[in-house]
Amino acid sequence: MSIFHKVLASVGVGNAKVDTKLNNSTFVAGEMISGVTEVVGGNVSQSVDSIYIKVYTTYEREANDKKYTDSVAVSSFKLNEPFSIEKDEKKVFPFSFNLPLITPVTMGKTRVWLQTGLDIKNAVDPGDKDMIEVRPNAFIQAGLTAAQNLGLKLRKVDCEEAPRAYKGLTKFVQEFEFVPASGPFRGKFDEVELTFIPKGLDQVELLIQVDRKVRGLSSLFSEALNMDESFIRLILTKADLATLESRLHQEFTRYS
Repeated sequence: MSIFHKVLASVGVGNAKVDTKLNNSTFVAGEMISGVTEVVGGNVSQSVDSIYIKVYTTYEREANDKKYTDSVAVSSFKLNEPFSIEKDEKKVFPFSFNLPLITPVTMGKTRVWLQTGLDIKNAVDPGDKDMIEVRPNAFIQAGLTAAQNLGLKLRKVDCEEAPRAYKGLTKFVQEFEFVPASGPFRGKFDEVELTFIPKGLDQVELLIQVDRKVRGLSSLFSEALNMDESFIRLILTKADLATLESRLHQEFTRYS
């Protein structure tokens, strides 16, 4: 390889290109993602240390009274061992892996994508970005349906920095924020937040935050001190899904 071509490759001119092609673009967390990654050589021969695919999303965090949006890799998968790609050569690498259970649902402001990259020394690493749709699993769908049946309207869905107790598991959690629009809890809560943290394929931890509506001077002081917020923690298995609505009704009634 001439010095001129080495210089071009180091700044990304004539580099290999990568393109990931998925067999499907819609998933539920825990399902298998499969497809192929195509690598096409550029104008020069290059050595590729690895091909990696990372599952990305974004979440909001607060620092110094300001909000920041960070991109975070939910997981990373290595596809191959080191190899060489010649000028204009094409290589195809099949892959499959399970979408991590902690992957958020693509609702509200939440977006999820796959980032494919080639690790090439002394060169600009080429990449490819593929957006995917992540639908609610059985636990989340049951929670959304139960909340709607109880008169709660979904107002916002986003990912936020995980509470301190969960940072060893994940950097973020996805929150589903509801407001009582009708039914028995209208006028009793300002909002209700549901957070689903997977504990495996057949179990989740459901965190519920109930923000009670201000009534009178004493409640006003409670709100100022954040004493109007109540936190509920439930461990759910698939056997609990059929009775989730009545269980939520019971818990909400305790704090209304």
